[in-house]
Amino acid sequence: MKRQKRDRLERAQSKGYQAGLTGKTKECCPYQETDTRAQWLGGWRTAVDDRVSFFGGK
Repeated sequence: MKRQKRDRLERAQSKGYQAGLTGKTKECCPYQETDTRAQWLGGWRTAVDDRVSFFGGK
């Protein structure tokens, strides 16, 4: 059971990261449940930070 939950959260974070890299806004988050939404947003934030670092603020 714990493995399934972890996999779901890891997938949400990965999808959020992909969305952040492609420039989508955080309002595009498809999740409503608090835990999965938080993971998606965490991945999104990381990707946005990575994009800013990589592209020099653009």
